[in-house]
Amino acid sequence: MSVVLSMEETGPCRARLEVEVPAAAVEAEAARAVRDLAREVRIPGFRRGKVPPALVEKQVPEEVERRVVERLVPRYWKLAEAERQLLPMGAPEVAGVEYKAGAPLRFTATVETRPPVELRNIVDFDLPDPAVEPPAEEVEAALAELRRQAADWVPSEKPASLGDRARLQVVELSEAGEGEAQETEVEIGAARVWEELTVALAGAEVGQVREFERREGEGEEARTRRFRVTPLELRSPVLPELDDGFAAKVGKFESLEELRGSVRERLRAARERERRRQREQALLGQLIERHPLPLPEGVVREETEGLMREYAESLAMRGIDLQRSEIDWQGIGGQLKPQAERRVHARLLLDAVVEAKGLEVAEEEFEEALGALGRSQGHSAMAVRQSLDRSGQLQDFRAQLLREKALTALLGEGPAA
Repeated sequence: MSVVLSMEETGPCRARLEVEVPAAAVEAEAARAVRDLAREVRIPGFRRGKVPPALVEKQVPEEVERRVVERLVPRYWKLAEAERQLLPMGAPEVAGVEYKAGAPLRFTATVETRPPVELRNIVDFDLPDPAVEPPAEEVEAALAELRRQAADWVPSEKPASLGDRARLQVVELSEAGEGEAQETEVEIGAARVWEELTVALAGAEVGQVREFERREGEGEEARTRRFRVTPLELRSPVLPELDDGFAAKVGKFESLEELRGSVRERLRAARERERRRQREQALLGQLIERHPLPLPEGVVREETEGLMREYAESLAMRGIDLQRSEIDWQGIGGQLKPQAERRVHARLLLDAVVEAKGLEVAEEEFEEALGALGRSQGHSAMAVRQSLDRSGQLQDFRAQLLREKALTALLGEGPAA
């Protein structure tokens, strides 16, 4: 017997179904709810567990209805999903629940559906192939950075120069007056240090006052800030000799050449990761271009919101007060939406590749992936499995592993290529 009274497409990848639960199923579930409540509720004049069912129905009808709806709606939604062979992307939006004792239960479910994918060319891709062997100068630069990290920092009486560390007093100036003086320490010329500050400090001596301006924002929201900065202390690095002793100190290497080889391997591994990233992005871009699809708007919206949360977290980690900052979240959402669309589009296509190639994740592989995730979080594989299961993300994790397998296959790097 059909449980779907009607179904209509309400937009790209979106369907609304009217579902009916037979009266007999409603009556049976209501009787079950009443029996359960008779054992739980306390009504004066009756011992617990001895309350007559008719009295339960009279005293707590709302609770009976709530339990019937909570139990039947998910169950019959699954039946409707199977009946119409839907491929939903997420839980449905349930509305219009009609419940009346002795009558069929009806509800409306609106759901995002997976668009059909007809795979075309998934073989020939034009992929970048950057070199992974680091040049000698890159290795030497990395060794120089190691020397700098191991340097002794000693007070300097010379004027400030690039690479020095400076303890500063900084005061922001405005038409309203001077702000509160703050102390900070910077490495002059470092990437995270304002360029305007670096320029202002060049050649300055301890106690010498310098001022600089910094332009922030764009368009009508742009503003110029003024600062006064005074070096309180300057320190310069005394670099260790680049020899076997240094190699032994930084990593217990037996020789400088062994250290140099280790640095070279680390740089090569980083370049290989970057090569893989570039090739993945190029492949996905070409795959998306060859397979235009209507995208489920709700899924794109959720993906956009996820990207916005990540952006907000990154701002908070940088010390930005999200409550006080005047952030145009609507504008940021608009900027992030194309990235969200690309992610959703790529997932849909990779899922289609998984199905076309018959890819699977063996239980041993799954456990290994859970273990790797657990180690990165400081938890056991079992704890990670339980956490993902409780949050309903266990199958999502398996799906992501399958997509990674599909991507590897398309890159020509896996057994299913």
